[in-house]
Amino acid sequence: MTRKIKAVLLLCFLIIPVQGCQKEPEPYVSASTTIRDNTPECLVPSADGTTVYDNEYVSIDASHTQEGYLMASYLGSCSKVKLQLTGPDYITYTYDMSGDGYEVFPISAGDGTYTLGVYENVEGSQYATIFSKELQLTITNTMGAFLYPNQYVNFNSSSRVVSTAQDLVSNAHDDLEAINFIYNYVIANITYDFDKAQNVQSGYIPNVDEILSKKTGICLDYAAVMASMLRSQKIPTRLEVGYAGEAYHAWISTYVEDQGWINGIIQFDGENWSIMDPTFAANAKEKDLKNFIGDGSNYVTKYIY
Repeated sequence: MTRKIKAVLLLCFLIIPVQGCQKEPEPYVSASTTIRDNTPECLVPSADGTTVYDNEYVSIDASHTQEGYLMASYLGSCSKVKLQLTGPDYITYTYDMSGDGYEVFPISAGDGTYTLGVYENVEGSQYATIFSKELQLTITNTMGAFLYPNQYVNFNSSSRVVSTAQDLVSNAHDDLEAINFIYNYVIANITYDFDKAQNVQSGYIPNVDEILSKKTGICLDYAAVMASMLRSQKIPTRLEVGYAGEAYHAWISTYVEDQGWINGIIQFDGENWSIMDPTFAANAKEKDLKNFIGDGSNYVTKYIY
């Protein structure tokens, strides 16, 4: 890894932008002559009360867990509330709850036993359990968690990211070309916000339309915008959080029919894929980027949203 990359990794591991130095990537060109159906499809999570677990503080709607998500609503008055979900992979996901109606939480570890807990802040860093439940879940829509919106990838049919994505892919012939159009737009139009990276608070949740409007953000913002755009175009996309080298980071992976999951794609040249980390791509010279990402072994996924 170069000295430049090591230094900037301390600032949410982004290489310092150098205007005019980035080589324009070779675009993927589809062999198809037919335009794909580029009509947005924004799935809407539902808390319809078919399966509910609750008490005076919390309501958990598990009516559609087979689709890869559950919904939870905090009913109390505490200002700091956390939800934890541990799946069959024994990884615990911790979320802040807003107390403003039902919120969507992905079930990303597949079939098995999940343990759910909700906790109110008592004082300082101490929390008390107000709800706990063990759930035995079977996921029939294995792509659901990566197509529905959730806390981190939060969009709907009225979102600007959705209409922008539709415009971007209007001439795409297949999913690969649609990914290419969206990816190149994001890395060309969003710059890295170093000040935000230094001051971001724990529990930060991206506002994808705001990021698109301001045209600046941190690694999680880049990933959330791309994930929202791609999901609205019926392309399953994982927002992944973990480590790039020794630094904490966020990126995306996508699912393409006949290809399967493509982990961290950047560019498809007709035969090969390379890492797709939209933050690095937007802010790095091609040589530095390739030296860092290599074959993807520098990326270690911890959480999938």
